[in-house]
Amino acid sequence: MKIVKVEPIWLRVKPFNEPCEWGEDAFILKIHTDNNLYGIGESDSAAAVLKMMFEQPSTHGSCRNLSEILLGQDPRNIKKIMDDLLEGSAYYGYSGALICALSAINIALYDLLGKIYGVSVAVLLGGKRKDYLNAYATFIPSQDLKANAVKAKHLKSEGFKLLKFGGAGFGSNALSDKEIIQGIREAVGDEVKLSIDLVGLWKNFSYARERFLDIKEYNLEWIEEPVGMNNVCDYARLSEHLPCKITGGEGFYTQNEFENFIKKSKVSIVQPDITRCGGFDTMVEVEKLSLKYGCDLVPHGFSTGILLAATVQFLASSKHCDLIECSQSTSALYTHLVKNLIPCKDGIIAIEDVVGIGVELNEELIKQYRIDIKI
Repeated sequence: MKIVKVEPIWLRVKPFNEPCEWGEDAFILKIHTDNNLYGIGESDSAAAVLKMMFEQPSTHGSCRNLSEILLGQDPRNIKKIMDDLLEGSAYYGYSGALICALSAINIALYDLLGKIYGVSVAVLLGGKRKDYLNAYATFIPSQDLKANAVKAKHLKSEGFKLLKFGGAGFGSNALSDKEIIQGIREAVGDEVKLSIDLVGLWKNFSYARERFLDIKEYNLEWIEEPVGMNNVCDYARLSEHLPCKITGGEGFYTQNEFENFIKKSKVSIVQPDITRCGGFDTMVEVEKLSLKYGCDLVPHGFSTGILLAATVQFLASSKHCDLIECSQSTSALYTHLVKNLIPCKDGIIAIEDVVGIGVELNEELIKQYRIDIKI
């Protein structure tokens, strides 16, 4: 059995002259074998950059085309393949976009391995440990306070016990941020937990502490990425001095980066993204680190149904982690790329018995939004 075709796919809903919000562009990957099976992966990163890594002409042994390294390999040898990829792409740098590309490969290989043996990825990772996951809803808040209230009430009625919101400039204006938080809190009452995602916009400890005191009354469950991801000293001071949980980690790419962040930042929750950090193998190692340093692990996930399905499989195999992020994106790439998008009912995601990660792609949608630019 061997890999005979590697298919990097760049998808984009918006025209090039219009910016994309979360979930409006995507990079997905198919790895095909000579027995007519294929694995599906994804990376939530710069799709054009990732696609180029699979298509650019190789220059030398440490700067090779990723597809070239994969072709001819036995897909069952995942750890060997990942080692070969790292060695053959060393000049890309051992972080950032390269690890995002390797994440898509790792997910696709595990999906393929599950299909080869007729089992779920959770089984491959050691076994399915649970039948359901608690879910929280994430959305991008509007400057229209009434629209936010309507959305928050709807999500409460859907059974979500925790809502998180951020993006689109939220965090950059103290007055409007407070109005948004206040409006959502009033809409859902005290029985629903609220968290905010600041994408690093609170600059430093002193500024973040001042901003927190201004919204303390709204009883936030956690504050995600209050400062830049590398400002670990600010993270540590916030973790020690603020009464709510401080979280972060979606922007890190390797086991070593996560260990440095968790150890020094003292976050309550670490949030690796399976489509950025190296795939299933790294997620397993980050869970070990979270246990070693005494924090929880709640995966980041705001992209397509591929990411959702892969995250479900990781969490299904996890002994300690059972909370999953549920995107409220209305982008076609979230709602329709995967035909069998995993549903959330009453704030719960049921874990079904599947093969691989269990996704069925919408090929017509892929044709509609596929970007094919050759070098």
